[in-house]
Amino acid sequence: MKAIPNEHTCPHTGKLKGLYAITDERLIAEENFSQTVEAALQGGASIIQYRDKSSDQNKRLQQASTLNTLCKKYQALCIINDDIELARTVNANGVHLGKDDALIAQARQTLGTEAIIGISCYNDLDLAIAAEQSSADYVAFGAMFSSSTKPEASDASLTLISEAKQKLSIPVCAIGGITEKNIEQLIQHEADMTAVINSLFSASNIKDAAICLSRHFD
Repeated sequence: MKAIPNEHTCPHTGKLKGLYAITDERLIAEENFSQTVEAALQGGASIIQYRDKSSDQNKRLQQASTLNTLCKKYQALCIINDDIELARTVNANGVHLGKDDALIAQARQTLGTEAIIGISCYNDLDLAIAAEQSSADYVAFGAMFSSSTKPEASDASLTLISEAKQKLSIPVCAIGGITEKNIEQLIQHEADMTAVINSLFSASNIKDAAICLSRHFD
């Protein structure tokens, strides 16, 4: 039985599927940022989240703006991690929030009704149900597999994805340790999106890596 959905409807919901790339300042050289994210888009990434934990606000603004422009060029979605104000400033498609980030209501008020708001739900289905009822547009579960990016992340089971798909009306994203070798398991459990960092941005050929990952959604 599905949870009672929120009344909010996102115009981009149909695009919330496929390969979801997340940037990492440790893997992407600043001078190569534009070429790197464009390679991911050329390889089929349908969503890219700008995630940069540095305090260099000028760099963050420039890179987020560059990413948003490239995403529009390739008809992909640009999501900003954590920073509602940065998402508003660069006119990104939306923002992704964690449990310690701003409330969904604050993001909705700042970014408007058409913005995408994604919520990290770790391994907590109840949190996902509450997020949907609070107007979230998608939820993310993970870590699905051992993750070098967040080794301390809570483990989430494959069956959690299937259960979430039964109870939620919004798209579900899986994250954490996803590679070409295990991505098919997530798709078989009905994940709408698979978020990748290392298996994409540490690859020797990022475009080819994106092609290999995104083709599982064809």
